[in-house]
Amino acid sequence: MRIDVFTIFPDLVDHFAAGALLGRARTGGILDLRVHDLRHWALPPRRSVDDAPFGGGPGMVMTPGPIFAAVEAVVPPRPLLLLSPAGRQFDQDLAQELAADAGGFSLLCGRYEGVDQRVVDHLVDGELSVGDFVLSGGEVAALAVVEAVTRLLPGAMGNDRSAEEESFAVGLLEYPQYTQPAEFRGWSVPAVLRSGDHGRIARWRRAWALRRTVERRPDLLQRRGGLSADDQRLVAELDDPEPGSGTASR
Repeated sequence: MRIDVFTIFPDLVDHFAAGALLGRARTGGILDLRVHDLRHWALPPRRSVDDAPFGGGPGMVMTPGPIFAAVEAVVPPRPLLLLSPAGRQFDQDLAQELAADAGGFSLLCGRYEGVDQRVVDHLVDGELSVGDFVLSGGEVAALAVVEAVTRLLPGAMGNDRSAEEESFAVGLLEYPQYTQPAEFRGWSVPAVLRSGDHGRIARWRRAWALRRTVERRPDLLQRRGGLSADDQRLVAELDDPEPGSGTASR
């Protein structure tokens, strides 16, 4: 998949994307990530990409010229999405939508007080927000989007089932995870996970995913229409204490 990122800090994006999962996906030909420096299309000698806002006010606004010139020169894959607090909330469902589009997509990183409104009205295809908080620019948000989407691409994670069982993949938080040793400082791994009974393990994991979601993110369940009768019974059967509160015995 090709993803283009437009930014005034290309090194921030490239450095992060060179390591771990994104780095492997790039070198393995799974992810074609192209990072474009907007200053390259700004006028010399200063190559300024911002100016004071009309009407006055604090801060600076990114000018439309370099942004339009960059996009018109590169002709990136669409949609071109502006990282903006006014945009659609980014979530796992949207990550799956973007990952399913083989044509790829592009991200525009804002800075300062934002971008000239003419960019929003006449260039980008939409706006995207990663949460109700303020960042200094769109680079961190862009990287969150790129990583969330890349994890869903076939072959990116080695074991494609990993993405299917993570939090939000089916509208639930993920169940508790354990590894070696089976006993650590008096805290035991639940016996069901060591039983080898894959049916019981799957049931235990689903019960914990439901319970955690009920307790911590009931809004996710509301989107699903609440708990089914079967799910309610499954949660009621779970008598393990919350992980971290003591020794889980079952």
